[in-house]
Amino acid sequence: MVKKILLMILVVSFCMGFSQQNYEPVAANLKARTEFQNEKFGMFIHFGLYSELGRGEWVMNDDKIPVNDYTKLKDFFNPTEFNAKEYVTMAKNAGIKYITLVTRHHDGFSMWDTKYSDFTIMNTPFKRDLVKELAQECHQQGIKIAFYYSLLDWRRTDYSYWTGRTGKETGRTEKGNWNDYIQFMKNQLTELLTQYGEVSGIWFDGYWDQMEEEKENRKEQTYVDWRMEEIYQLIHTLQPQCLVGNNHHITPLKGEDFQMFERDIPGQNKSGLSFQKTSQLPLETCETINGSWGFNLKDNKNKTSKELLDLLVNAAGSNANLLLNVGPMPNGEIPEPFIHSFTEMGNWMKVYGESIYGTRGGYLPPQKWGAITQKTGKIYVHILNNKEEKTITLENFPFKKISSAYLLKDRKPIKYNLKNNTLTFDSYTVNSQNPNVVIAFEGK
Repeated sequence: MVKKILLMILVVSFCMGFSQQNYEPVAANLKARTEFQNEKFGMFIHFGLYSELGRGEWVMNDDKIPVNDYTKLKDFFNPTEFNAKEYVTMAKNAGIKYITLVTRHHDGFSMWDTKYSDFTIMNTPFKRDLVKELAQECHQQGIKIAFYYSLLDWRRTDYSYWTGRTGKETGRTEKGNWNDYIQFMKNQLTELLTQYGEVSGIWFDGYWDQMEEEKENRKEQTYVDWRMEEIYQLIHTLQPQCLVGNNHHITPLKGEDFQMFERDIPGQNKSGLSFQKTSQLPLETCETINGSWGFNLKDNKNKTSKELLDLLVNAAGSNANLLLNVGPMPNGEIPEPFIHSFTEMGNWMKVYGESIYGTRGGYLPPQKWGAITQKTGKIYVHILNNKEEKTITLENFPFKKISSAYLLKDRKPIKYNLKNNTLTFDSYTVNSQNPNVVIAFEGK
């Protein structure tokens, strides 16, 4: 306890003399950013009390469940089939390099042994620190662990629900002290960053609750002072290498280390949430296998393996990682269709991984026929759709000379023509047995 108090004093003292407006990432943070960009493929895990109701993670808000009634769910939460080793092993076999675990969602339920709330997994029949078990297994198997943490809360009365967009009908009438809520979050984040080993990232969500709805040219002002400067300082002080991201759907704030796009390839905005411009920070696309983040009993509209591979390739071709979500069932098991999807992704990665890992976005953005990824001395052309093009022409091709061109699958040479910086080559058939033809060009 004395050590924890001394640590908090040190952190507060450091933060008082440090301006986030002048935030300069340290060498360890810059190194972590590069590693993050190289990893390319992560797994998101949405699991909590909401999983019991089987209607997604927004069920408390959507069904207008009062706090007192929702609290009863903790008396039934007992995911006896949860097995951290099986989770991490599945992820590793799929080619996953990092896992982002939801530690606390908008319902306010904490999935770890926190000392700052009674609404925690330790007060359920399960009585196990799920965050600790998963973090330890990730460290054991060499998979990085990041923590999702909700800024908004549908339960606490010191959260400014009276100015927010959501959670207004959960039965709260008292208006608490906003400063108490900020301190509560700082206390919990300190726990997560001091008790679970190295944390690769903090993934914030809910900032948008205190803003006008997503639309083009919306104002970036908030209805409350989120005090993000203080919170980011705290994180960077406790673990300087830890990457901070915030799913606010606006221009990255000072102190953030990566930019995420919810259900969108950077720059596309198909979901209607991503009106923000793409920054120079490392990028990440998060997406679901079906249409839900948390377990949804009736959602069987799973994306095909082809659709998931296209998503991964287009993200990589846009210089972004893909964070692909699973929503475990109430008993703690991952649904079989999700396991199948990750298995197929892993099988593909074993053959084509070099065209994804360690690459950067193509010199051209994704095209109708597919996408490009590249690394020093190599350019990978991913043909995802060849219904229209019998040949592919790449203008302003970066290589003045090509030393080798071949199918990545079996290294079979291909014919091509490079003249006046324009590369032309035949397209290839894409089908269920061959969903993504990858051609590698080596040169300089």
